[in-house]
Amino acid sequence: MKTKPIQSWLMRGGVTLLLAWSLAPILWAVRSSLTRPVDLTASKFSFLPPTFTLQHYGNLLGTVSAFQGQVTQSVWPQFSRALINSLVTSAAATVITVIAAALGGYAFARLRFPGRDAIFGLIVATLAIPAYTVMIPLYRMMVSLHLVDTYLGVTLVYVSAFLPLALWLMRSVYRGLPIALEEAAAIDGAGKLRTLFTIILPMAGPGLMAAAILTFLTAWGQFLIPLVFSPTLATKPLTVLIPEFVSKNYIDYGLMNAAGVLAIIPPLLLVVFLNRYLISGLTAGSGK
Repeated sequence: MKTKPIQSWLMRGGVTLLLAWSLAPILWAVRSSLTRPVDLTASKFSFLPPTFTLQHYGNLLGTVSAFQGQVTQSVWPQFSRALINSLVTSAAATVITVIAAALGGYAFARLRFPGRDAIFGLIVATLAIPAYTVMIPLYRMMVSLHLVDTYLGVTLVYVSAFLPLALWLMRSVYRGLPIALEEAAAIDGAGKLRTLFTIILPMAGPGLMAAAILTFLTAWGQFLIPLVFSPTLATKPLTVLIPEFVSKNYIDYGLMNAAGVLAIIPPLLLVVFLNRYLISGLTAGSGK
């Protein structure tokens, strides 16, 4: 009888630790973004800013910014450009990945062709390969194709990195759907493509949405790939630009944290409003 209360408290404690581990950096960034520069380097610790200020957000969004006590050129043009770059590359990678996973996942789940399982296993196995091990070959390939520092080049690298996971997810979703509907459509004379677009894809909507959300979030948070393939502001995303808010002798932690807080708003809104699709999509292939 005493086992259940103990398990309940252990579960609550684990959830609390997980939330603290996940939210602590975000809360600290918010706290730092609302703290005066002089208080950021104070030796006395406090969970709340001694004095709240919006100075860092004003410096980021305004026409001028205060940097080390001097008025300097605003970083807003660079920040806005990097924001657009993040949106473009993340959205493009999401669209291409979801389309390829929707078609490829159905092929691996329903069609029969030589080497199907072996090919799928090799594709999924690439998830275990660290990105930095193939970065040099990918970079040489993009240089030869003149795709370095282009939206197309960054998007293609993103797709190559994210497609295996999306493909595995969509294959699981399709295999969890009843095959009787496809057999009935075949009896009525519907071909594979018509069956896919009119029957299967509407039923696999939560899975498609989950794949899209995961792909967009992963693309938005990328650092190593754009660090290599986006050397200039033409395609540089927020994740690479924000760490560059430094000078030779000074790091503007308040400005960096303010930029970081604004950078997490798009993915945060995406998760908040589409959370139910993410959960239902990830569990869609758990059973028939």
